Amino acid sequence: MPVLGEDLQRYCRQGFRSFHTPGHKGQQEFFRDINFLKLDLTELPGLDQLSSANGIIARAQQRAAQIFGAEESFFLINGGTAGNQAMFLALGEEAESKKVLVGRQSHKSVMSALVLTGLVPEFLTPIIHPEFNLPLGLDSDIEELDWDTIAACHITYPAYYGTIPDLRKLMDYRNKQGATCPFLIDQAHGSHYLGSLFPPSALALGADLVLHSTHKTLSALTQAAMLHVQGKSICRKKLCQSLELLQSSSPSYLLMVSLELAGEFALASERWAVLKEEVEILHTKVGGFLRILNDNDAGTYGIKLIDWSKILINTRSLGIPAPECVDYLRQDHGIEPELWDQENILFVLGIGNTREDIRALTKGLQGLAELVKGSGSSDFKPERLLLRGYPDVVQRMSPRQAFCAPREFLPLQESLGRIAAEIISPYPPGIPLIVMGEEITVETIEILLAGVQGNWQGWDGFKNGMIWVVREI
Repeated sequence: MPVLGEDLQRYCRQGFRSFHTPGHKGQQEFFRDINFLKLDLTELPGLDQLSSANGIIARAQQRAAQIFGAEESFFLINGGTAGNQAMFLALGEEAESKKVLVGRQSHKSVMSALVLTGLVPEFLTPIIHPEFNLPLGLDSDIEELDWDTIAACHITYPAYYGTIPDLRKLMDYRNKQGATCPFLIDQAHGSHYLGSLFPPSALALGADLVLHSTHKTLSALTQAAMLHVQGKSICRKKLCQSLELLQSSSPSYLLMVSLELAGEFALASERWAVLKEEVEILHTKVGGFLRILNDNDAGTYGIKLIDWSKILINTRSLGIPAPECVDYLRQDHGIEPELWDQENILFVLGIGNTREDIRALTKGLQGLAELVKGSGSSDFKPERLLLRGYPDVVQRMSPRQAFCAPREFLPLQESLGRIAAEIISPYPPGIPLIVMGEEITVETIEILLAGVQGNWQGWDGFKNGMIWVVREI
């Protein structure tokens, strides 16, 4: 057997309980009626076309719109990335003379959308939670912002770790000024927000465009997503043209069928009710010795609400690095988290999780107390690069201009005042410390030098302390 297939089979034989994406968690019941080989088809007579749907795909998309509360929904087979990019491409010509307001917590596909469109961002500042050293909140107190200068506002709702920003407050500020700029919402990690068990969906709050990465928490196959639209702020024709430009001309019918079924399964709220009950028990049993993000954090550090289906724990109080805790959870309890850094571990629930999964996680987290006893005291003090917040930056070029400009590779210490030609993000969480087109400041250099041994996305020369900058002419 080829290497990739052999290693995938080897991994599956280990039998980990999934607390990561995708949301189906490998449960066959979601795909019982799908013959994967026979349904791996292309666009044939009677099977409609994704780029100009007017048959069976159109009817499936109409049903999805009905389920999720949109006027119109589009299936995405190039992942949520295509949806985020299409949002910006679909903006009108007036966007070129204005700025787009963007939450700094945005997924990297939003940064690539800025490169594709040439639009100039104005970033909303993330707020660092001091106990987790993560950008969990968003500064929504922007009453003095001139909304007439804003072409669109893009917000991540929820953030990766399940924290919900005050989207309604932002919309109220816009409405008070009589502005009409659309709200574009990346609800990639909140496609399951239906009913009273979860925060309100962005569509229910009045957003114009809303992205669902349906595979993350619902039962769709990986890479399957949806883009929902309502209202008159977005030209539907231009949106369709943008999706046609970005998506494959050979769409996977398997992905589309999984999206159709995911919508129907999303209505089964009783699945989530069982999980919520077990998560509440988990908080009771382990919240005494582990710091877990919880409902008490709502209303602090720019956080409006908490999504209970994301379980974020901090291991600093244990005196043990998070990677060591993860090794224990994987090897002794068969628990596979979504991600971790030096002091935090994130567990993501999906519609495919079971009561037994949560109980196993609870037992594993309880076992961390015994792990502490066995390992003795620790001088564990994680490096906290972000605690003082993200540095103030100046956007001297658009991301597209910086991407297309001639560049050079400089030692970091010689880059002060220069324009960054790459996006650099500490990972996790993957939120940019600097975006291409921004001026490199003293504070940026200090943070990068302090974390030169850390995990980074997009920093091509981190091992040698080098950085790509726009060449001066």
